[in-house]
Amino acid sequence: MKRTLSIIGLFVSLFAPFAFAQDGILPAVTVTTAPDGSTQYSVTMQILLLMTALSFLPAMVIMLTSFTRIIVVLSILRQATGLQQAPSNQVLIGMSLFLTFFIMSPVFEKIYDDAVQPYINETLPIDQAVIAGKEPLKKFMLSQTRLTDLDTFIEIAGYDNIASPEDTPMTVVIPAFITSELKTAFQIGFMLFVPFLVIDLVVASILMAMGMMMLSPMIVSLPFKIMLFVLVDGWSLVMGTLANSFGV
Repeated sequence: MKRTLSIIGLFVSLFAPFAFAQDGILPAVTVTTAPDGSTQYSVTMQILLLMTALSFLPAMVIMLTSFTRIIVVLSILRQATGLQQAPSNQVLIGMSLFLTFFIMSPVFEKIYDDAVQPYINETLPIDQAVIAGKEPLKKFMLSQTRLTDLDTFIEIAGYDNIASPEDTPMTVVIPAFITSELKTAFQIGFMLFVPFLVIDLVVASILMAMGMMMLSPMIVSLPFKIMLFVLVDGWSLVMGTLANSFGV
């Protein structure tokens, strides 16, 4: 609740100059250099930057967090069970979002403590706050990125002076992270798909041996796949495996 009120207070402080501007004149969009060499932006410029960042928020949640791996694995799991519409897309997206918040909560708390709170307290300018908030997210992404994928995009970008992964710019880390996430998601999905595939093969073989060729094996195997998934507490195992795959 305290953090929610702080964020609301941030919006109020940003929009206050518009509400109380005298003579209907809005503050100018200015960028000035402080005596210590840092860059200071006017409130209008800060609002413009904030609104621009919010427009990219859905893409950031999908591509810069654990959301991609989770939603791909859950989609493969639904296809493996043979259920085309259960759980629905809305349920899968909701599960992926809340599991993403659970996994990313240490990163979000670090960003809040290092960047958002100092910016609200006016102890850190917006440009330094962006840099401070970027570091925890970059550290998380690098921890989940394969070095081979990172080296591939470093080579494509033409960087020759990168001594360590931490020196890699975000423009290279992001595509490498997404590539690694997709690869990991398909590996987990393959391991989930195999048991259900075995059930389909066994049911199909039994039906062929009984001469029931006109009966679809999918119809017969579906109850057995659902029963197996329930008996082994499949949802708990899948969610736990996804969380543990990020080191949670």
